[in-house]
Amino acid sequence: MRSPVPGLGTVMVFLAAALASASLAVPEGWGEEGVQYGQVGTDVTLSCTGAHAGSPVQWRRAGAAALPEGSAMRQGALVLPHASLATTGTYSCHGEDGGLLHAVSLRLGHLPGVPFVSCRASDYENFSCSWTSSVETFLPTRYITTYRKKSLTGEEKRRNKNGHVGLCLQDPSRPGTCTVHRSEFWSSYRLNITEVNPLGSSFRLLDVTMQAIIKPDPPEGLVVEPIPLAPRRLHVSWKYPSSWPKEPHFQLRFRLQYRPVIHRSWSVVETVNLSEVITDAFAGLEHVVQVGAKDFLDAGNWSEWSAEARATPVKDPATAASEETTTDASLESLAEEPSPAPNPEPINRSDPLEKMAILVSLGIFAFFILAAVLVITILIWLRVRKHGKDETKPHNFLIAATHLKSLPTEAQIL
Repeated sequence: MRSPVPGLGTVMVFLAAALASASLAVPEGWGEEGVQYGQVGTDVTLSCTGAHAGSPVQWRRAGAAALPEGSAMRQGALVLPHASLATTGTYSCHGEDGGLLHAVSLRLGHLPGVPFVSCRASDYENFSCSWTSSVETFLPTRYITTYRKKSLTGEEKRRNKNGHVGLCLQDPSRPGTCTVHRSEFWSSYRLNITEVNPLGSSFRLLDVTMQAIIKPDPPEGLVVEPIPLAPRRLHVSWKYPSSWPKEPHFQLRFRLQYRPVIHRSWSVVETVNLSEVITDAFAGLEHVVQVGAKDFLDAGNWSEWSAEARATPVKDPATAASEETTTDASLESLAEEPSPAPNPEPINRSDPLEKMAILVSLGIFAFFILAAVLVITILIWLRVRKHGKDETKPHNFLIAATHLKSLPTEAQIL
């Protein structure tokens, strides 16, 4: 059932968290006998336990010749106005005969601030949250870490009428972190991280959706190997992170970045496979390779990059043979002719394929030149022929006119 008052559920969660935190914020819960806690900037009163009412007492501070400036005694108690961190220390009260009546260790600090909290899921079954304090309190601090599932099914609501509150388990070997086990990938959770010290408490509520915080660990077992007889290729392989369960419906996709060690810019390739062949590596140059992972359906964030792996593609056989032949010839010439005079004839280092390409290009260029000359010649011939026909037409007309004029008229015949 929904509350008839909007926002009442949220208010109740805040109140419950505050009450739970306040119940643990009492000084007696810290188990330090003979210690009194105080807040910086407030008046602190130290009582002389064991002194008789009205009996004169004397206060002393260990390691100091005098009490802090402004301190005063009221009915046997020592009052320290506007106490500062410098007021911290051990104080003792004594009777008229100088005998010790009571000693107390004063520790001063600040109230807890609202902690900074972030959560991350390295797989779809568990998620962890970490936090840091927003205020340096100078006092012993504890954390209460709980969670509540926000979206409950009808059956879950019937079983948990008051709302299920679970513990986000803290690991002593990893201070400042807690883990929720057996979480559901499609569910939302509300985390309550409460910071408690002897002066009070403060908490932060954080709503968490698994799809938003999923961030796999980096892939493992990255191996990079050169491919024989392939000067510009490297074979790269890796494995799923061990923290990611091997389930067919929760897959990862991967992002590969690589570069020669002498370059600064990266090339990036994405794939869904556990191996990839780099086809544009630089022959003979060492390359550095890293790989990252992300949920296959693009949920959450990319993992951190894996540790680097390095490899060098094989050299081009033709280039290597040419360099070897040149080196051998140079060594032989040096052995036969000790003179350092250079050879006046240029060394031909051109590639046969390059020569063939040049010849083909020249042939194609000559073909186009001849075709252009032929087309121009045909156009000129057609134009001359047309001009010749046009000059012939007036001449034939004059001959016909002369012939008609020479014929006898009808009058002459009669």
